[in-house]
Amino acid sequence: MSTRIEKDSMGEMPVPAEALYGASTQRAVLNFPVSGRPVPYPVVHAYGLIKWAAAKVHADLGILAADKAALIEQAALEVAAGDLDAHFVLDTYQTGSGTSTNMNANEVISNRICQIAGKPIGAKDPVHPNDHVNMGQSSNDTFPTAIHVAVAQELLNKLVPSLQKLQASLEAKSKEFWDVLKIGRTHLMDATPVRLGQEFKGFARQVELAVDRSHKAINAILELPLGGTAVGTGLNCHPDFPAKAIALLAEKTGIAFREAKDHFEAQSAKDALVEASGQLKTIATSLFKIANDVRWLSSGPQCGIGEISLPATQPGSSIMPGKVNPVMSESLMQVCARVVGNDATVTWCAANGNFELNVMMPALAAALLESIELLTNAAGIFRERCVDGIEAKRERCAELIEYSLAMVTGLNSKIGYDKASVIAKLSAKTGTPVRQLCLERLEELGITEAELTEALDPARMTAPDAGMVGAGGG
Repeated sequence: MSTRIEKDSMGEMPVPAEALYGASTQRAVLNFPVSGRPVPYPVVHAYGLIKWAAAKVHADLGILAADKAALIEQAALEVAAGDLDAHFVLDTYQTGSGTSTNMNANEVISNRICQIAGKPIGAKDPVHPNDHVNMGQSSNDTFPTAIHVAVAQELLNKLVPSLQKLQASLEAKSKEFWDVLKIGRTHLMDATPVRLGQEFKGFARQVELAVDRSHKAINAILELPLGGTAVGTGLNCHPDFPAKAIALLAEKTGIAFREAKDHFEAQSAKDALVEASGQLKTIATSLFKIANDVRWLSSGPQCGIGEISLPATQPGSSIMPGKVNPVMSESLMQVCARVVGNDATVTWCAANGNFELNVMMPALAAALLESIELLTNAAGIFRERCVDGIEAKRERCAELIEYSLAMVTGLNSKIGYDKASVIAKLSAKTGTPVRQLCLERLEELGITEAELTEALDPARMTAPDAGMVGAGGG
């Protein structure tokens, strides 16, 4: 590999000749060959927006020459657009403040400007990475700002639309299945009847609330620490810079970012990101429950519950011909498990800040952004390859209702709990459906066939006011 020699405060460093990064970044490349997983690109793109806003504001304030600012803005927007991703090569597990990534951005922008200006890469002319690109900034305020911007954008632009589409699909299935009566289950045991559409309506509501929680996560991270520089005091930062730059970020992203009320809190603590991660954990909990219920409802199919059928996406066994497994549910459930684990990582990273700086931010950012990416992708795949193709097995649903002991609950208001219990136990012992046993004992039970038919009507039991007289828990 051909190299060029660049210099930083520690001396000379050979750098790949075509790389837009410089000596500081190359040192970090050599220091942190840890995982092979780079800093998430949403953070890199957010850095582009931060450097763009900084140059624009500093020019407006008259402390950065207009021509230099224009060049920084041009190169920074290329970073924001992802055009220069190949030059952001640092491992996630680097210096805990993200200093290496901040310098990576400063050097790439400076050297890209060299290209634009027709100068040799590494010339630091006409724009210096520290003096100009990093003007009024520190890694300690820009890296957490980049995390907030990146997370908010990924939530708003990716996770929310994915969840909204899943919610719409579940709502459509709720309407499609509304006339399908089935047995309910509590404690994994038979309970009173429900509509299959009611179950899916509950799923849809869970995802609707997941959308709300995504917006709550965004609201938690709207305050940005930009302007605190090294320790929160704002040293070397123009007093008007933070508010003006953050206003530009808000306008550019369409997200209502605002300056932190207290830069010491915003810079030293990462509580807002923990709150956002907690919302993602809750969303994962909802999706896990939905995926797991769908898996159970389709189980068997002959020898399990088998009330719904899932789309066959791939062979389920290398030894059992014809076997098809609920693989889309299993995939989503694993994603949810990962998100719960990522939340623990975010929490632990945030708890381990010291005094004026958290030194575990890159790992925190990687975990949080991975959760958003996984939930976005898995929710979309689950919708496309599972939910949209679910079909109700109507005959199976009707059959299980008739054989359920819980059907006897509808008789409570007619014959009383004790007599109903006798019928239920006899049904369990003999395998005879509740309805048949009751028909054989109408006189003994003191009811008519018409009353029995009404009491054991599963559709009636699914109404909100069904069985209010003599109703009990369970």
